[in-house]
Amino acid sequence: MSSNSGSRDITAAVVRGKEQPFVIEQARLRGPQDDEVLVKIVATGLCHTDLIVRDQYYPVPLPAVLGHEGAGIVEAVGPNVRELKAGDHVVLTYGQCGHCNPCRGGHGAYCRDFFALNFGGDDGHGHTAITDAQGQPLHDHFFAQSSFATFALAREINAIKVPDDAPLELLGPLGCGIQTGAGAVLNSLQVRSGSSFASYGAGAVGLSAVMAAKVAGATTIIAIDVVPSRLQLAMELGATHVVNSRETDVIEAVRAITGGGADFALESTGRPEVLSAGIEALGGLGMMGVVGAPKLGTTASFDVNNLLLGGRSIRGIVEGDSVPQVFIPQLVTLYQQGRFPFDRLVKFYPLEQINQAAEDSTRGITLKPILRIAA
Repeated sequence: MSSNSGSRDITAAVVRGKEQPFVIEQARLRGPQDDEVLVKIVATGLCHTDLIVRDQYYPVPLPAVLGHEGAGIVEAVGPNVRELKAGDHVVLTYGQCGHCNPCRGGHGAYCRDFFALNFGGDDGHGHTAITDAQGQPLHDHFFAQSSFATFALAREINAIKVPDDAPLELLGPLGCGIQTGAGAVLNSLQVRSGSSFASYGAGAVGLSAVMAAKVAGATTIIAIDVVPSRLQLAMELGATHVVNSRETDVIEAVRAITGGGADFALESTGRPEVLSAGIEALGGLGMMGVVGAPKLGTTASFDVNNLLLGGRSIRGIVEGDSVPQVFIPQLVTLYQQGRFPFDRLVKFYPLEQINQAAEDSTRGITLKPILRIAA
């Protein structure tokens, strides 16, 4: 499994230490084996998860090549690849084993080996595919791709073919952040036509949820944030109401707007106090989805009787509960129809400016950075 057959020189952004900046380095990547595909990366989205791993909120071993919203063109395939071929345009998404009960049931985001396959730093068997300029291994297989690089290896199951006429450099975030927000609304919560929906957080995930709620036919769509420019954009993307939580009591505002409480809500900030307030502002039989990822061990509190007597529920959601082979092409079609304009969230950076992109994302200047990688 560690053969260097078909290996090539690559350029990659490497994290070498906790809370340290990305370093652009020369490295070497082995060729594809088994059901793997080698992808020439055109562009990769920068996601909050990349940054919390850089800062070691999650215990991914370092040094590592991160990146998990890659989009590119298949360069070569392993001997057991069945459908993809060189030249195909693909979006890379999360890893899954494909054969445990959740995977077989169409819930690959809840794969029994999800953490090992996406955060383990190797192929699940202790092998890495990338070595640095000194020949030392770099941890990789991040979300089964490690796409902060000019080339990446993925498995056929997480390389999703998209139409050749779609703008490939734009599509990488559909593999994680955008599909998380949209999928939470359309797949997990199953927001209904005519219902009310509240998005706690108007970053890239929260605004993707706002756009999806509009697609779903929700008639009251509330965006909650502290950044006025984000709230303005939310109105342009489909929100019917906005709440600045620095200026207004969120629970009172959501109850007033919805006439008693939201039917559906999504928490994408990772802040436990925001989650608690969102649960309190649910209506009877309301459902709160949780996608914001804080540090491991973070707890939140809520009134148990408020949950019990109102028939309310809280749902943890990973990757928008999507079947990527189905859902990502659906999002591409919605975008091409003008019904899901996620390009409004994006700003492009060259790979060499990855640290600036990370800073702009952290400061809220850029909603969704995308790193252009191919010349």
